[in-house]
Amino acid sequence: MAALAARLSRPSTKTRISATAFRRVCSTATGGMLPMGAAASCSPLERLRFDNAALRRLPLDPSEEPGTRTVRGACFSRVRPQPLPAPRFVAVSAPALTLLGLDAQEVLQDPLASEYMSGSRVLPGSEPAAHCYCGHQFGQFAGQLGDGAACYLGEVLLVPDGQSEDLLRENPSGRWEIQLKGSGLTPYSRQADGRKVLRSSIREFLCSEAMFALGIPTTRAGTLVTSDLHVLRDVFYNGRPRRERCSVVLRIAPTFIRFGSFEIFKAEDEFTGRRGPSTGRTDILAQLLDYVIEMFYPEIQKKHSEREERNVAFFREVVVRTARLVADWQCVGFCHGVLNTDNMSILGLTLDYGPFGFMDRFDPDFVCNASDNTGRYSYQAQPAVCHWNLARLAESLDPELPVPRARAVLDEYESLYNSFYLANMRRKLGLLRREEPEDEGLVTELLRIMHNTGADFTNTFRCLSRVPCPAEGQEEGDVVESAVELLLEQCASLEELKAANKPTMDPRELAMVLSLAQSNPALFQLVADRKTVSRQLERLARLKELMETNEEELRVKQRDDWTRWVHQYRSRLAQECSCEGSDLQTMQEERLRVMESSNPRVVLRNYIAQNAIEAAEGGDFSEVQRVLKVLEKPYEAQPGLEQPSWMGPGGAEVQRQGVEEGSQEEGAVATSRPCIPYDSKPPTWASELCVT
Repeated sequence: MAALAARLSRPSTKTRISATAFRRVCSTATGGMLPMGAAASCSPLERLRFDNAALRRLPLDPSEEPGTRTVRGACFSRVRPQPLPAPRFVAVSAPALTLLGLDAQEVLQDPLASEYMSGSRVLPGSEPAAHCYCGHQFGQFAGQLGDGAACYLGEVLLVPDGQSEDLLRENPSGRWEIQLKGSGLTPYSRQADGRKVLRSSIREFLCSEAMFALGIPTTRAGTLVTSDLHVLRDVFYNGRPRRERCSVVLRIAPTFIRFGSFEIFKAEDEFTGRRGPSTGRTDILAQLLDYVIEMFYPEIQKKHSEREERNVAFFREVVVRTARLVADWQCVGFCHGVLNTDNMSILGLTLDYGPFGFMDRFDPDFVCNASDNTGRYSYQAQPAVCHWNLARLAESLDPELPVPRARAVLDEYESLYNSFYLANMRRKLGLLRREEPEDEGLVTELLRIMHNTGADFTNTFRCLSRVPCPAEGQEEGDVVESAVELLLEQCASLEELKAANKPTMDPRELAMVLSLAQSNPALFQLVADRKTVSRQLERLARLKELMETNEEELRVKQRDDWTRWVHQYRSRLAQECSCEGSDLQTMQEERLRVMESSNPRVVLRNYIAQNAIEAAEGGDFSEVQRVLKVLEKPYEAQPGLEQPSWMGPGGAEVQRQGVEEGSQEEGAVATSRPCIPYDSKPPTWASELCVT
């Protein structure tokens, strides 16, 4: 691991063989001749077998005109990735690359690989293109959007091996679409430059693989490449841009087609006046729908000979997958941040990692995107937002999917979501043998207490596996007290709760809005959001309550709340033990196994990502690689990988290795703040992190 880190973090100008020299070596090895196709024996990436069905089956924009434009009557446009100077690997995901039949070490040792994975060189057999789609952004139809920074390279055929049967169940298309995110301008780049920077690329790379390891459906990330090209980014929209390195992520999925792909046919929107670029083209709508169902839902295609019934079955499956996906998110405390229709996968995958966040302290109103001023995409809003997005998809499928049939399917969503969510929560609580009506109330009360006490979401659930089932000879008081002490360690202090409950709206603005609500209700409706104002008032009330208490009184209240809930939980566990034929030891072992495989030790908290980003911006990629290794096994203890590599005994920070003097990125923040183990509660400075 140390050797790999040293090699990856070393500047490429000192280590990389030029492409010309590499081909000369290959030529010498073949007797001085390099016939057509001989390169396949040199670079493993050149052996990828492409079969680009999407470009054959769907309309392709014939124009190669440069610059942003409206693309009518097409699902894809041809593009040319733009080269990057001195591309070099930051990290690779070995499990993701195996999907393409690639060996990570072989890729790392290939001097051409970073050029291929940055778009500086085009892979043989690939056909670079950008996908056209529209979307509703923050509730408003935005018109044409499309791949503004992503480049479809093509579709790589599955490599036959011992796992092919399992992969085909997961991906019945028999191919993986690969994309480069950050490879330059496309017709859909609008006013942007088509580039992604190291900071956002690290976050997407790590979270894609973290979600997969958590067992949550997601697109994958195979490689992360950075370069010597810099662009200006105003990270916090405060007029203080800084130079950041252009970087590229290789993304992998059966397809990146999304809800917004079907919105290119939308007629003029009654609110915004915008329309899809291919409005009225019901022929292309039918073509796109046929392609998606035949390629990715073949069982539905086989089962239904009647077109309308087939389309209803397809939409129902998308509803089921979306309900399951958002239930999975809620149960690990994941917040997507930008759940626009263009960020919703038609396969029910987690798609497009922007300002995402995993909750630290539990808060149903948690908003991970600092740009989301109204909380539209808060944690607790995600299930309803996904339902709303499904309704927009249903509208886009008309007339292929009749509106009454779509509404009937949409009516199933809430019960589907609730069943998936409660099933997940039962596993997280170790309730495996019985389903009791009281279980929903038990979960609701747990979350209420976690909110009131400011308990850490991830660690609190992990602690619950330490609460044993009732058994003869146990002193109930001692068991409960021990469990409560563990849970109290995860609770917030008085000062932390005060900071968390400060209104986010300026006090003068809030006072003005409240005055307006009384004096001119009609105008209030136009300038203010009632839910937002209500949340601000709730925060004020909670803050007033906290200002009137002290730390000791708070701890007594927290202890009482947890004691009451642990008694309730133990009572429910007793019902599990009373199942006929239950052996207490066997049941406890099974319960522990399920809980520890349902409640992760480690998630990609913002501060963990930030540590890796700051090290990488200083020239040291080893922390990105280390975090990736930890996230690949989020449910397990990993001796030797409990904390950042620069942490010494007792949590003291030691000199970071591999950062050359003067290598700090311009504008990057140097920091000496203390680091903590990956599975700890976040440090106090983490609350100051802002992701947009």
